Amino acid sequence: MEKRELIARELVGTLIPQRPPLVMVDALYQFGADFIEAGLSIVGHNICVSNDRLQESGIIEHMAQAVALHTGYAYYLKDIAAPTGYIGSIKKIDIAQLPKVGDQLITRAQILHEFMGVTLVELTTMCKDITIATGQMKTVLAKS
Repeated sequence: MEKRELIARELVGTLIPQRPPLVMVDALYQFGADFIEAGLSIVGHNICVSNDRLQESGIIEHMAQAVALHTGYAYYLKDIAAPTGYIGSIKKIDIAQLPKVGDQLITRAQILHEFMGVTLVELTTMCKDITIATGQMKTVLAKS
């Protein structure tokens, strides 16, 4: 069953700080105060695709941008400009397989802790209902 998008794909790109060619999220499926499900349709001209497969760097960036989309959408709902965020640290990322061009990724980011602009998230990336990557990372919001 195909997931239904929460907002238009055109809006997704305005809610994250990244710009082409480094955009690694193109869909928002679910959103809550402490979680998000974001997607990416893998295309051949993606900067992180090599030999028709999204490379590890692309999966990790997709995971991080799912977290950025959570922040961006939360601020969008409040009609406030979102601050820029950065990967603060990656505790552990396990990548079981590299998805192919034409595949759709869905990443769930579950917020475990959030304090003073530092967010710890648990991440799970699925492709065709198979978990292909898991991990934890901390993101940090830039001071304004």
